[in-house]
Amino acid sequence: MRVDKFLKVSRLIKRRTVAKDVSEQGRVLINGREAKPSSAVKVGDEITVQFGQKLVTIRVERLAESTRKEEASSLFTVVKEEPIAKDNGFNFLG
Repeated sequence: MRVDKFLKVSRLIKRRTVAKDVSEQGRVLINGREAKPSSAVKVGDEITVQFGQKLVTIRVERLAESTRKEEASSLFTVVKEEPIAKDNGFNFLG
């Protein structure tokens, strides 16, 4: 499954076009590597997404072409959420 579609189906990002844009901006990593919108996601992968000043890392638990709102969170497990400190010089975007 494409990463942009997984982010939308899992409801981490509400719209696929937004997920595509975020991936194109270099704000999505799969297993530590920068991901394009078409990058493949499989069960067990770790996806890190930069949301503003926060990094969220999740582990893919299962894949589904579509899901109900109540079931969306079962597609992944949150591994960690961490703020991006402004003074540490780290820039997720490169």
